[in-house]
Amino acid sequence: MKALLVAPSWIGDAVLAQALCMRLHERNPGLQLDALAPRWVAPVLERMPEIARVFDSPFAHGELSLKARHRLARGLAREGYQRAYILPNSIKSALIPFFADIPERIGFVGETRYGLINRRHTLNKALLPQMAERFAQLAEPPGTALPRPLPRPRLRSTGAQRAATLAALGIEIPERLAVFCPGAEYGPAKRWPERHFAALAKALAEHGYAVWLLGSAKDRAIGEDIVSRSDAARLPLNLCGATSLSQAIDLLAAASFVVCNDSGLMHVAAALDRPLIALYGSSSPGFTPPLSPRARILSLHLECSPCFKRECPLGHLDCLNRLEPQRVLDACLIFPDQVSG
Repeated sequence: MKALLVAPSWIGDAVLAQALCMRLHERNPGLQLDALAPRWVAPVLERMPEIARVFDSPFAHGELSLKARHRLARGLAREGYQRAYILPNSIKSALIPFFADIPERIGFVGETRYGLINRRHTLNKALLPQMAERFAQLAEPPGTALPRPLPRPRLRSTGAQRAATLAALGIEIPERLAVFCPGAEYGPAKRWPERHFAALAKALAEHGYAVWLLGSAKDRAIGEDIVSRSDAARLPLNLCGATSLSQAIDLLAAASFVVCNDSGLMHVAAALDRPLIALYGSSSPGFTPPLSPRARILSLHLECSPCFKRECPLGHLDCLNRLEPQRVLDACLIFPDQVSG
């Protein structure tokens, strides 16, 4: 059987979709599962052994482009897919499988997508509290219970891939490496303060760790602020915006441990099975937790959180400002001594 996965537009969501991919292969031996994904998400899917090919979805957030979607769909129609699994809940995401005449189009009803989706699931948030569970439910017949536990995401990063990344960037992996991911695409209410990251970097340097900062070009200024605030003898190396997503995956795979906000790179680190400290403020670990037994979640569980806002509606961001660096340091040092590589 050949099936097409219409992937989410967020890096973390794409990682959480891997449980669905694993279930589909379990239920369909010999399955060829391809993906249609935005180019900023594609490197994550390319590191999943369950995905055979990734086709570029060139559309920006909110862009309709009916003619372009129809052209892309007619090309996909030649692939002969029997099924499409449509993970985003928008009408736009369901158009291409419909235009491609894929016979079975599977997803949640979403934006009243009757007709576009012809194997329709109705979301019960109480029964499926986590996003990974909601994606995995699409592998089951509508109305049936989701088998648990879910398989955990597992991204690939080979020794050869890591060596190529290090050579391209002109860097070497230190014996002890802490990687910080200080950004969060959703907004500042999910970002631990730069001064706290700087204090943690100094403390870890005193314990013999080099600190690298990873993120997108949008996080470059955040990384520079962390470096400027640090007075450690060994300053953090700001790699935000200096790597591709594929390279970031390889660097995360080499880390002794990772400290992340609730972000896409947090889910990547979890799927690489790295020891992980996940910092939660405005969002909820009940909805999008890192799916790894090696992850430690830190949250103050204040009355005002989770608010799921991009910026603190009360103006104080206590949920993250009051999460002190010493508490995060203690969580980091609980891990057995990790040697990178």
